[in-house]
Amino acid sequence: MKKKIGVIRGDCSSREIVEQTLRVLDAIAKKYDHEWEYEPIAMGGDAIDQYGSPLPDHELKKALSCDAVLLGAVGGPKWEGLPGPQRPEKGLLALRKGMGLFSNLRPAKIWPQLADASPLKKEITDRGIDFVIVRELTGGVYFGEHTTTTENGVKKALDLMPYDENEIRRIGRVGFETAMKRRKKLTLVDKANVLDTSRLWREVLYDLSKEYPEVEFDVMFVDNCAMQICKNPAQFDTIVTENMFGDILSDEASEITGSIGMIPSSSLGEGTRGLYEPIHGSAPDIAGKNLVNPLACILSAAMMLRYSFGMEEEAADIEKGVEAVLNDGLRTADMMSEGMRQVGTCEMTDALLEKLA
Repeated sequence: MKKKIGVIRGDCSSREIVEQTLRVLDAIAKKYDHEWEYEPIAMGGDAIDQYGSPLPDHELKKALSCDAVLLGAVGGPKWEGLPGPQRPEKGLLALRKGMGLFSNLRPAKIWPQLADASPLKKEITDRGIDFVIVRELTGGVYFGEHTTTTENGVKKALDLMPYDENEIRRIGRVGFETAMKRRKKLTLVDKANVLDTSRLWREVLYDLSKEYPEVEFDVMFVDNCAMQICKNPAQFDTIVTENMFGDILSDEASEITGSIGMIPSSSLGEGTRGLYEPIHGSAPDIAGKNLVNPLACILSAAMMLRYSFGMEEEAADIEKGVEAVLNDGLRTADMMSEGMRQVGTCEMTDALLEKLA
C-alpha cells in the first residue's frame, strides 16, 4: 500500500522526535511491504522564519494533498514576542480548521511499567486507567467572537461560545462510534446547570443515543468530571465534550498517566485524513541534546496507521514494541526511576527498532 504522509517537523526538540518517528515508519513500511511518500510542510515557528506566517496557504495546500499529517509540537521563546495572530500556535488552529478536523481523540492510558510515576495513589492506578477523550475542535469559545471595549473608562472583554446542533451531532457521533470500538460506555461532559450551549449538547446527544442502544450513555458536569478523573479514572471509557472543557480535561488526564511524553493524539474530520501529534510541547530547553522522549510521537504514528490507513496489525506492532522496551527497563529522562536505565532519544528508538525487527 502506498500513502502520502505530510511531515511537519515542528520547532525546537520536536524535530528530533519526528526524525525518530520516520525511522519507525520506514521500518514498518519495509516489514509490511508498504510505501510512504513524505511531504515536508512548514508550520509554526519554522514557517514564520521562512515565510513570515505560521501557516501560509501553500503549506496548507500541501497538507490537504496528503492522506495524513504527522506533526511535531510548535512554538518556543524565539517567537514569544510576536503579536497573537502571528504566533506559532495560530498555525495549528488554522491547520485544524483548514483540514476540517473537528474532533480530537486523546487516549489517557497508564502503562503498568510507569504506574509508580503517576501522582495518584497506587490503590487508584491499580484499578487501571484507560479512557479516551473526544474533544470538539473547531467550535465553541475558541472560535467564537472576541471583543474588548472600553465604556466610561472601564475595559470589558467578551468571548462568545457558539454551537449549533449540527456541530454537536457530528462530534457526538464520533463519540458513540469510538465507544462502540471500546467498552461501549460514553460520558457527555458539560455544564448544563449554567450554560445554554450545554443544554443543547444534552438534547442532541440524548437524541443521538437512540441510534446506539448498545452504548451505555450518561452525563456529568465538568467540575465533577475533573474531580472524578483524579478520584476514580477507571470509571471512564469514552468522554465526549466541547472544545474548552476538552482542552482542560485532556491535559489533566495526561498528567495522571505518569508521563506526558507517552501520550499521543489524533485530530479527525469526516473522512480518514487526520492530523497526528504528541500532546507535549516543543521542549526548547532540551533541544539538540538527545534527551526528549520520542515515544508519544511514535505512538501518534501508530494512531495514524490505525485510524487513517486501517492498518491495525502495524499499529499494534508499534505499541507492542513500546511495551517491550519499557519492560526492558529503558527510560528517557522524563520518566526515569530507580532501577531503570536512562537512554536518549536515538537510543530509545534504536531499541524499539530492534523489537520491530
